[in-house]
Amino acid sequence: MRILIADDHHLVRETIGAFIEAKMDVRVEKADNLTEACDIVERDGAFDLVLLDYDMPGMDGLNGLKRMISLNADRPVALLSGAASRRIAETALALGAVGFIPKTMNARSMVLAVRFMVEGEVFAPFDFLFGEAEQTPWELTGREKDVLQGICNGWSNKEIARELAVHETTVKMHVRALTKKMNAKNRTHAAMLARENGFS
Repeated sequence: MRILIADDHHLVRETIGAFIEAKMDVRVEKADNLTEACDIVERDGAFDLVLLDYDMPGMDGLNGLKRMISLNADRPVALLSGAASRRIAETALALGAVGFIPKTMNARSMVLAVRFMVEGEVFAPFDFLFGEAEQTPWELTGREKDVLQGICNGWSNKEIARELAVHETTVKMHVRALTKKMNAKNRTHAAMLARENGFS
C-alpha cells in the first residue's frame, strides 16, 4: 500500500508519515507542495491515498484538490488542515475528497481515519461537520475567528499567516481588531477569554 502526504510543514508530514508507517503496512511518500506531489504521482502512478495540506503552496484553494483527484486516477484524496472552516470541508467532500482531517486530531484517530479512507469510506469528524456552529459572545468576522483559533493553538502571527495563506501584516491587523472587540489586554488574554467562553 502506498500513501502520499503533501504538507509544507516538515514536522507535520514527517510525524504523520512516521506514525502511519509504524501502525500500518504501508509505504509513505512525502512532498512539501502541490507541484512536487503532482510530479510524484505522474512519475510513480496513482497512490492508495493522497493527503493534501489545504494551505500549502500551489493549492490555490480547492483547485489543487480537484487537480490531484483527477491526476490520482480517482483514487482516494483527502484534505489535511489546521485552520480550514466547516464550509471548506463540506465543499471539499462535495468535490470528491474522501475525507477531511484536522491537524488537531490525535495520532491514533488519524491512523484510524487513514484506514477508513483507504478502504473506500468517506471520513470527516462528526463534531466538526455536524456540531453546532462556533458561537462567541463577540461580533467577530469569520477571518477573525480563524486568527483567534490560531492564537488559541499557540501559533505565532507568522504561523497563522502561513496556515491562512495571508500576509503576516494582515494577521496583525486581525489580532488588533479582535483583541479590541474582546476587550482583551493582549493575545494571551484573548486566548484565555476564548477558552473560558468555549470557543477553543
